[in-house]
Amino acid sequence: MMREIPIEKNDDIEFTIDALGSEGQGIGRVDGYTVFVPLALPGEKIRAHVIKTTSGYGVAKLTEVMEPSKDRAQQDCPAYPRCGGCSMRHMSYAAQLAAKTKQVRDAFIRLGRFDGSEINVQPCHGMEHPDRYRNKGSFPYGYDENHCIVPGFFSPRSHRIVPIADCPIQSENIMAAVRVVTDWAREYNITPYDEQKRCGLLRHCMVRESSSGVIVMVVTAGKLPHDVELVEMLRASIPHLIGVVHNLNKADTNIILGNRFTTLWGNERLPVTVCGHSFQVSMPSFLQVNPVQTEVLYSYALDFLDLNGGERVADVYCGIGTITLMLAEHAKEVIGIECVPEAISDANRSASENGIANAKFICGNAEDVLPRLVSGGTKLDCAVIDPPRKGCDEAVLKALAQSGVSRIVYISCNPATLARDCRMLADMGYCVEKIQPVDMFPWTYHVETVVLLSHKKADSYIHIDVEFGEGEGKIPVDSIAKRAEAYKPKEKVTYKMIKEYIEAKYGFKVHTAYIAEVKRNLGLPMYDAPNAVEELKQPRKHPTPEKVEAIKDALRYFAVI
Repeated sequence: MMREIPIEKNDDIEFTIDALGSEGQGIGRVDGYTVFVPLALPGEKIRAHVIKTTSGYGVAKLTEVMEPSKDRAQQDCPAYPRCGGCSMRHMSYAAQLAAKTKQVRDAFIRLGRFDGSEINVQPCHGMEHPDRYRNKGSFPYGYDENHCIVPGFFSPRSHRIVPIADCPIQSENIMAAVRVVTDWAREYNITPYDEQKRCGLLRHCMVRESSSGVIVMVVTAGKLPHDVELVEMLRASIPHLIGVVHNLNKADTNIILGNRFTTLWGNERLPVTVCGHSFQVSMPSFLQVNPVQTEVLYSYALDFLDLNGGERVADVYCGIGTITLMLAEHAKEVIGIECVPEAISDANRSASENGIANAKFICGNAEDVLPRLVSGGTKLDCAVIDPPRKGCDEAVLKALAQSGVSRIVYISCNPATLARDCRMLADMGYCVEKIQPVDMFPWTYHVETVVLLSHKKADSYIHIDVEFGEGEGKIPVDSIAKRAEAYKPKEKVTYKMIKEYIEAKYGFKVHTAYIAEVKRNLGLPMYDAPNAVEELKQPRKHPTPEKVEAIKDALRYFAVI
């Protein structure tokens, strides 16, 4: 029997916020019924307007903070929270750091199934000055209410442009460059690209900055007009400009960049220094966007490994080799593994330019390369793994365990998949020694984490004789049978079962791809829905919050999460 919902859509309700959700929203309960309220903080008594109800939860809009939390911060950005770039500017920075520490700890306990006494999560390492930290900005273009072309960010869960005159987390040079591109677009009547109508020209302005200078890239849906004038305006206004690049993206997609790059002036690669090593970074290449915290993050990784100079280290998912080159100075040999050919090319170039000869790079999928190395007899002493948000392929974790590496440093931007993978490694004989969150993205709910895992080795051994049968001191055979029955593997939960459960309980259907997307975001495997996984690679609508919660409810029902 379905429980009666105590509130209805358009109700105005008063209640107290108890906790924060995974995306920074406030969570409270009305007569035991869970309600999510963005921009509300734990401990606050609030008034809110109900905008949606489902059988499992409700969503309400904050209308008044009746008793504010001591952690509430004054609004200091006119575009917040409409722009969707930040999610926690209403919260003091100290409280954000505490929340991120708790987020990591909760993931290890709830998703990783670690006992609280097993893990020691250190306080999140924050920034002394948490604004103007980004070295990269990407601004889509649209029209404002006066039909004037403007840069901005997309409003949450939409592609509606929120105009941005200034962004407090972007550097001053990046914002100056964006303003020049905007002035150029207005002067020469450049139209913004409209994704729905599939017309217009200017799609994005992307700017990257380092201590060496600034590179500006404009992305258009067609031939770039007035390119000479654009370069002249940028050179006249941006003192540290070292390059201007054009990217052509004609595809009907929400992916920012196309495949065709043209250098209009200067350099196409940005010189960057990370941990004392020089790199040349192309505009589409991945690089951490917070240079100050990147140094902090990598310093923790190096400290956790505690290298003595004689080790052979695997750097799995090495990218352009930033961590690889740092490790090479402290190890006998480092093997970097990366699936992107351009990144491997950049890594080899950087190793040569930095005079590092003990770094070797292999191009290929980590789940293929690492098992091949291990089975082929390559001896590894320790490893660093820094995978994408989806976490590690199980084959990578098994290969690491098979190699017998004594220490693994795991760097992750997703606490959920991090906790999942650490559980798998723990089951393979590794112990979680240290957990250090680092605030790479202030004013958002995102957090980077560095974890040290060490191979568990027995301090001593004991000999036990076991006798089966009836009588004192013996183990009855029937009790063994009962235990075996109790520990039988659970029935595999299929996508069909999840869909049937949701339709029966909620009265609507969900696409297999939606289930796969939710599982992926939770760090769960999707091996039994290959077609759904492929669909996720293509542009398509995302599941509504209602369907996301229904899918999570089904996953909880079947004890998947």
